[in-house]
Amino acid sequence: MSYDTGFGASSFGKPPPSSFGAPPPGGQGQVDSEMKSFLEMESQKAQLQQQIHKLNDVCWDLCVDKPREKMDGRTETCLCNCVDRFVDTSLLVAGRFQNLINKHQ
Repeated sequence: MSYDTGFGASSFGKPPPSSFGAPPPGGQGQVDSEMKSFLEMESQKAQLQQQIHKLNDVCWDLCVDKPREKMDGRTETCLCNCVDRFVDTSLLVAGRFQNLINKHQ
């Protein structure tokens, strides 16, 4: 008595073909480009998080003398102004660095 498994004699005992390790259909350049883009985006996210933490530290230390149940108007105004100045300064510095980079290219 024999049973047909549908594999055939030549494929029995061999692992199925795998695409693991094979170049993707778009080619290696596409993967490298996508990975580079992904890493750049993640780096920008990390830089943004660092800026937010720094902003929190600087403005909190400057504006909040002691924690209270409710934020008073003076503290709220100070925090808003601090954030505005921090963002304006960061944009100014980034713009100047961009101008320096453009001049040297």
